[in-house]
Amino acid sequence: MSKLPNVETSIFTVMSKMAVEYNAINLSQGFPNFPVDERLTQIVSRISAEDVHQYTPMAGYPPLLNKIASLLKSSYQRKVFPETEILVTAGATQAIFTTLLALLKPNDEVIILDPSYDCYEAPILLSNAKPVRVALNDDYTVNWNTIANAFSDKTKMIIINNPHNPTGKILNESDLENLEILLEKHPNVLLLSDEVYEHITFEQKHISTHTREKLLNRCIMISSFGKSFHVTGWKIGYLIAPEYLMKEIKKVHQFLVFSVNSICQVAVSEYLDLVKLEEISPFYQQKRDYFRTLLKNSRFQLMPCEGTYFQVASYANISNENDVDFCKRLITDYGVAAIPISNFYADGKDLKLIRFCFAKDNFTLEEAARRLEKI
Repeated sequence: MSKLPNVETSIFTVMSKMAVEYNAINLSQGFPNFPVDERLTQIVSRISAEDVHQYTPMAGYPPLLNKIASLLKSSYQRKVFPETEILVTAGATQAIFTTLLALLKPNDEVIILDPSYDCYEAPILLSNAKPVRVALNDDYTVNWNTIANAFSDKTKMIIINNPHNPTGKILNESDLENLEILLEKHPNVLLLSDEVYEHITFEQKHISTHTREKLLNRCIMISSFGKSFHVTGWKIGYLIAPEYLMKEIKKVHQFLVFSVNSICQVAVSEYLDLVKLEEISPFYQQKRDYFRTLLKNSRFQLMPCEGTYFQVASYANISNENDVDFCKRLITDYGVAAIPISNFYADGKDLKLIRFCFAKDNFTLEEAARRLEKI
């Protein structure tokens, strides 16, 4: 008997498989197709001949833990203790899964803001807890009254994703203030802040929960080196949590993976001395702007993109098809793969919107745009 009876093959897997079958340009799944920084690959090549192939300590390679602490200090002026408040994880998904499995009890409720990434719900269900999915406004702004009304005496946690996948929206100062007010009214509710795109923002920087003093003692923050450094296949991320929560999270982590890929940890630790994180956002902003320029003569209406490497587009002027069928036809008839936004909603809400990933080289974006302009 299935423990996840309503969970089917991920839409990302479906669209990527179709992209391969029809030799389509894959703008669906969120992975870059351009080369990794040579400085990073050179580090990997060198250290692979060194003694870096055995288990690291369970929480992470100690020099990397110290580098992460320094990164948080320089980026957010936050002081954390490497030994007790940082955990290196096998990607952000494992960080999220581990956190939810460790902190939820049966019948706890978790508020999720839709459209939402699909990795949140499964570990909640596997914990015998209940996901409570609350839709954002149709322009993807937050209705805090609606969220407040979703809280109950069983609410244990709320999950936010900032910058937001799939919409590219960023929470503003008012949003963070409303979140703080809401959590002050519910002192036992925890916050899981998924900030994997923290270094990919454009006209305005995202406001990290790392900077919100009122939230720090009840918040678990999730970050991703895979996203920031264009090495998604490495599956390396980290989470920050106060010690009393981290103790519980580490209990689960040690039995899921125990420790994370040692070569990746050593390589990232060295690379952090070389890379300038402030250069990541301008790089992706150039990609975003170029992709939007390429599509300016298409029939798609492009939504605002404030962060992440995803562009949401409306096809309402093109077709009345549901977004899943439209995305399938986009692959079979035009050779471009995208993701339907309805799959990010609990109720399959269809606003005739699809998501493109623009973390691609210029040739790929140009060819994709050429095909999309034919529609």
